[in-house]
Amino acid sequence: MMTMRNWPLFGLRLRTPRLELRLPSPADLDELASLAAAGVHEPAVQPFGVPWTDLPPGERARSVVQFHWRQLGEWSPTDWTLNLVVDLGGVIAGTQGVSGRDFALVREARTGSWLGQRFHRQGIGTEMRAAVLHLAFAGLEAEYATSNAFTDNAASLAVSRKLGYASDGIERQVIRGRAAARQRLRLDRASWQAHRQTEVEITGLDGCRPDFGLPG
Repeated sequence: MMTMRNWPLFGLRLRTPRLELRLPSPADLDELASLAAAGVHEPAVQPFGVPWTDLPPGERARSVVQFHWRQLGEWSPTDWTLNLVVDLGGVIAGTQGVSGRDFALVREARTGSWLGQRFHRQGIGTEMRAAVLHLAFAGLEAEYATSNAFTDNAASLAVSRKLGYASDGIERQVIRGRAAARQRLRLDRASWQAHRQTEVEITGLDGCRPDFGLPG
């Protein structure tokens, strides 16, 4: 286990029946970047609001590494993004993020994720989102969690519905030169509790609470 006295988030672990989620080591991050280079979705679609997967494979891999470093470098207790790698039996399958701005006051977290294409349609996306929702609601005492997906992203929307999210309006933006509709989604504490199906274990959180803007 990678730990740092002055960055306790490296000791945080979320475990589900199949997965472990953690901040990536350099080796984990390299594996994640290679996974991105190999493909995240069918080329004909673009599920991300920032179309980073349209980059050539080598640039795409490098952007993953730089993105993770940048998010850690810009971390503050009032504006944080926790990007965890998803370890499936010793293999990095993707990444699951959760973020908060003024979290201690608004008690609202946002989620985002991706899986390597070969790991799609195995229920992993649901399990890894359930893990960070448990962190948000059970570990950090969130009152709400939000997410979003383009209206043609049936897989992501299905995960959200399964976990209890409700529609929260539509946004429109341009992707690949065309207008696209993005579905906003919101999950409250009661709906999270009613839809919980995945057992999640959190370790290493106590020393991290000040990093999320919460009392230690």
